[in-house]
Amino acid sequence: MYYDYRAGKKRMDGILDSRMEVIESDKLPKSDDLTFENSYHSWITAVFVDIRNSTQLMADDDQEYVAKVVRCFTSELIEILRDCDLLREIGIRGDCVYAIYTTPRVDNIVDVFDHAVWCNSCLNMLNAVLSSRNLPRLKAGIGVAAGHDYIIKAGRKGIGINDHVWMGEAVSKASKLSGYGDKNGVRRIVISSIVYQNIIDSYKEQYPGSEMWFSDVNTSFYGAKQCDVVMTGVEEWIKDGMD
Repeated sequence: MYYDYRAGKKRMDGILDSRMEVIESDKLPKSDDLTFENSYHSWITAVFVDIRNSTQLMADDDQEYVAKVVRCFTSELIEILRDCDLLREIGIRGDCVYAIYTTPRVDNIVDVFDHAVWCNSCLNMLNAVLSSRNLPRLKAGIGVAAGHDYIIKAGRKGIGINDHVWMGEAVSKASKLSGYGDKNGVRRIVISSIVYQNIIDSYKEQYPGSEMWFSDVNTSFYGAKQCDVVMTGVEEWIKDGMD
């Protein structure tokens, strides 16, 4: 392998000396509008769903079982999280499914949180299916966070290897909050203070007394809340045997 470090130094200088347009936008556009010469600054909300004890799970002797469970987990969560016009990125990072949405309005954040609630009920359904087959149940944490963040296109210009990089609070915080859920007595869904502040009025209006569904949780992020909100119809169907 030979790396042309002199050419590399010129590329570095070119990037550092270039003018980058920062576009303030209420709603994050589709990815085609993002170039190597600009960045967007916009409100986004991220959802991360992370399997607990994944190292132990992946080392299980029954690799066929592990493969099928991971496929069930990723398939159905992607099906839920992709069903939203606000979606800007969705993917799998190791044992985690994530999605990032443009959320310029309060009701957008409520909509994204509802997707996290659907994920919660989906995990309950998956565990019910596993239990019916005498298979071990799966534990996972769901993290949801919002922020006024930057997005850039990063990679190597001109060769087709590039990706979005999200800089700010939402993505990193949602990822870290998912690590607290369904562990050490913490409930499955853990949300940032910004998400809670934006959804609680809507929830109290729709479901009087729903503020009792949320409680403080000891994380490294001030104001984070935990909950185990589910879709009632799905939960009743699960309890009735899923026929």
